[in-house]
Amino acid sequence: VVLVIGSTGRNFAAGMSGGIAYVLDEIGDFSKRCNMTMVKLETVTKAAIKLTGLEAVMQDMLADDEMRIKTLITNHLQYTDSSRAKKILDNWDEYLPKFVKVMPVDYRRALMQMREEG
Repeated sequence: VVLVIGSTGRNFAAGMSGGIAYVLDEIGDFSKRCNMTMVKLETVTKAAIKLTGLEAVMQDMLADDEMRIKTLITNHLQYTDSSRAKKILDNWDEYLPKFVKVMPVDYRRALMQMREEG
């Protein structure tokens, strides 16, 4: 899992075949800089269930996006005292809809298959 709360260059996700990236897209133009060959962009929505702890939010990579992002930013703030992380957490309802989930198509398919097989 990669979380980007800064700027990104062009061709983001080129060759990305696995894993997930969350990108803070404050301007709303991330799709123009993302290489869409192997990935799809998904919106991040408010979680219905509130999980806590890094281990809990890493269980199902197809769900729990809000809590995963919030946990990662909280940890980042704790370890680095980042003013940017603090601003995002202090204004969570404003920032959450600005996150984009970058999901490789084949990785999503594999996760769905694993979920179905139980």
